[in-house]
Amino acid sequence: MSVDVIIPVYRPGERFYELVDRLERQTFPPERIIVMETRDGCGTDRRLEQFCLQHPRIKKYSLKKQEFDHGATRQAGVEKSDADYFVCMTQDALPADLFLLERLKEALEQNADAAAAYARQLPEEDCCLIERYTRQFNYPDQERIKRKADISELGIKTFFCSNVCAIYRRAVFDKLGGFAFPAVFNEDMVYAAGAVDAGYAVVYAAGAQVIHSHNYTLVQQFRRNFDLGTSHAMHPEVFAAVPPEGEGMALVKRTAAFLFRQNPFLILLLMCQSAAKYVGYRMGKSYEKLPRRLRKICSASPSFWDA
Repeated sequence: MSVDVIIPVYRPGERFYELVDRLERQTFPPERIIVMETRDGCGTDRRLEQFCLQHPRIKKYSLKKQEFDHGATRQAGVEKSDADYFVCMTQDALPADLFLLERLKEALEQNADAAAAYARQLPEEDCCLIERYTRQFNYPDQERIKRKADISELGIKTFFCSNVCAIYRRAVFDKLGGFAFPAVFNEDMVYAAGAVDAGYAVVYAAGAQVIHSHNYTLVQQFRRNFDLGTSHAMHPEVFAAVPPEGEGMALVKRTAAFLFRQNPFLILLLMCQSAAKYVGYRMGKSYEKLPRRLRKICSASPSFWDA
């Protein structure tokens, strides 16, 4: 069974080059690394061009910034692959060891009904305490296979999947129609929901690990959650029956309890972050009532609203 890796990139830095190096040293290396480069009118990234020429596994394709779409760009990358499995990654996620692709592949091979499997995300060394706990909450050390019967227990987490690092079974992906687009965000979760509804499983492969976290500002938290709310509003067939607010409140309460023991002074920051997330999410849910100019200001992907 072959696997390709698909990576959308925009102004890649050192981390991207380290990512490629680690992918090429995997125990189960990819057949191809398909790079979907978004250009913003600044001309050719000469370092990226030279790097790709020096790495025969890489196949690079370019698109304009206004053409980028979380779903359509990845879908275009998939269509350039003929592998049995493909892995979607982001340019800032690093394999934690040499076994990432092998363990992702095993997650599909050991579960014949699995449409997708996603990796555990470990925090960076400089990750703040709140984000570190959030990573632990969302990505525990226990594997979980999620099916339709689990919705009553897990709610919206049944559909959770992350294209920071996720593997897909190509035959099922094509059968289900691929990633939905236009997509400002959440194309991975929308696909996973459709797969679960069709009777397939989604695997959280805790043994497959990447290093990935962010220390977002309040404005970045707001914008990210504006896009999250927008994606939920665009797909009521997925999210109307499993609203995420309960899961979000559970995370806030557990994080507050953790901070009370570790560093109670950070509880105020947690409250500010939670408020930014909630306001952003609610505004995103009502995006249709907002003028386009305001949507662009609120969104982490302003070019999406020009498409």
